[in-house]
Amino acid sequence: MTTIGQNVNRPLPIGFLMGVTHRKLTALFQQGLHAYGITVEQWSALNQIDCAQGLIQKEIADRTGKDKPTVTRILDHLEKKGLIYKKPGERDRRSFLVFSTELGRQVIAETTPIEDRVTAEVKRCISEAEYDAMMELLVRIQQHIGDKLEHPDDSED
Repeated sequence: MTTIGQNVNRPLPIGFLMGVTHRKLTALFQQGLHAYGITVEQWSALNQIDCAQGLIQKEIADRTGKDKPTVTRILDHLEKKGLIYKKPGERDRRSFLVFSTELGRQVIAETTPIEDRVTAEVKRCISEAEYDAMMELLVRIQQHIGDKLEHPDDSED
């Protein structure tokens, strides 16, 4: 069986394969979220806000792996949909704290099982041990590449 981009003479680049996999997982999750009128990106931010009420924008960006302008856009959409609200920060009036509304909490409660089903679908094609190893490896890769991006001059020659 041939997969997207597979070449008999060359292995697939890891970034390409991870990107295709990410897009397929995102599309599967988006199918379930469609009825709620939110995107996977919006869900990710809303989920982080719901888990830790009162986050500032930078914390949401860090937790979702998004840059601040993207998070600003996502928060604006979530606020327009009545899923979150913002309060001025007590120490720094330029920043604001973000909270989920009752509707936002309801959406997370109803959509978390959709995300769980996506995870279950992945687990249908690999063993529990493979899943655990994959998750450990993905976290390790993410941390390593994140460190390289933050400190590009550090080489391990």
